[in-house]
Amino acid sequence: MVGEGDRPGGALVVERHGTERIPLSERHGKVRSLFTLWFSSNVQINGFVTGTLAVILGLNLFWAIVAIVVGNLVGGVFVAYHSVQGPRMGVPQMLQSRAQFGLFGAALPQAIVVAMYLGFYVLGGVLAGDAIASLVHIPTWLGILIWNLAILVIAIYGHDMVHAWGRVATVISAVLFLALFVKFVGEVPSHYKPTAQSAGTFFLVLSVYVGWQITWAPYVSDYSRYLPEDTSAKKTFWYTYLGSAVGAAAVMVVGALAAIIAAAALNSNVPLFLADQFKAIFALVLLAVIVGGIPATVESPYGGFLSFWAIVSPSGTSAPPPRARALFALLFTLAGTVFSIAASGHLIQTANNVVLFLLYLLIPWTAINLVDYYLVRKGRYVVEDLFDAKGIYGAVNWWAIGIYILTCALEVLFMNTSLYEGPIAKDLGGADIAWMVGLGLASTLYYLAATTLRRQADPRYAAAATIGTAGGASPEPAQ
Repeated sequence: MVGEGDRPGGALVVERHGTERIPLSERHGKVRSLFTLWFSSNVQINGFVTGTLAVILGLNLFWAIVAIVVGNLVGGVFVAYHSVQGPRMGVPQMLQSRAQFGLFGAALPQAIVVAMYLGFYVLGGVLAGDAIASLVHIPTWLGILIWNLAILVIAIYGHDMVHAWGRVATVISAVLFLALFVKFVGEVPSHYKPTAQSAGTFFLVLSVYVGWQITWAPYVSDYSRYLPEDTSAKKTFWYTYLGSAVGAAAVMVVGALAAIIAAAALNSNVPLFLADQFKAIFALVLLAVIVGGIPATVESPYGGFLSFWAIVSPSGTSAPPPRARALFALLFTLAGTVFSIAASGHLIQTANNVVLFLLYLLIPWTAINLVDYYLVRKGRYVVEDLFDAKGIYGAVNWWAIGIYILTCALEVLFMNTSLYEGPIAKDLGGADIAWMVGLGLASTLYYLAATTLRRQADPRYAAAATIGTAGGASPEPAQ
């Protein structure tokens, strides 16, 4: 499973780096690998399930497709711009938050992201456990355990192994969901019933798909940081964007078609529903579902380790990264297995709540991170100072944390979930525009503060604006 451009040994060599900057001499890989990784991460059963929400929440097929396509295309822009940061800085995505929140202050968004990884890992475990149980006729809990042990091994091998499975899963998932699309398109006319629409429902559903994309934002630089530093920013952007945004939109449209046909069946055992569509190759379909879910699931313990390690090991060298990653992945697997086995059968509603909740928490972070990178510092960082509490980024940036918390608090007024509906969302007919408010507020406040308070607080900030990343490379614009 070693692909073109991989280092010698490729996926079969255990990754030895953790959160430290990847040396230029060890950069490897081709930028097109970002397409297969993010295509496979989105075109899988979780993406399919999320696509069903557009119909289940009340949209007809036309407006469901509009919400799916627009939401993913809008949200994917943020994901792709984050991906550009990886080759330039050479460090994991969430570690970059130290430049905005301070070395220790960054622990706040990093801890939230670890919880996010666990949530998606549990959802993936439930779906894959159902598929394995249906394939080999064993209890679901045992299917979950088998799946999680396999994911554990891949996570221990690390970066190149994740990319390798992305290449494999891309082909398998593309064939599976294309076949499902063709089948469902032929069946929809006999099940379709026009329904009344409301703007509130449309904006609520739209937020789900914007949220789906933005929940990938903490992942992306983790898998582009090994690319050569001079990798084209435009290519990095577009390979990520096409794989993530377009791939997700495609598989979610298939999910919306399925919800028109059999919404009730989808809330019980989704893998079994998919396999039943092709009874002659029932086992092959289940196997395809299982393999297709590997990249997205393994990214949880792998990325979870990087965020956790950034919290507990400021220098990134408190212990050999392979050993630390293996221990974290084992503990993560144990916790995830327990939660997966105990998870409710109401999977689709759970997925909706998870995606929306994470959207509210990640919007201020993504706004702050991107504004800092593209508008304030224009891609120029002293990477060494990300590991030094006495460096130009400091230990804790309280005003950045304050902006983050304030934005999250104000989003509550505009949010709409099955658990809580904010007062302004009620006045808007149920429309959830919290993500718009969060992006605008966090971006504006951070930019104003960063261009005034930061310079006043630390005169070294102005000097840092002329210092590039190691090697002095100045990043080209992404578009």
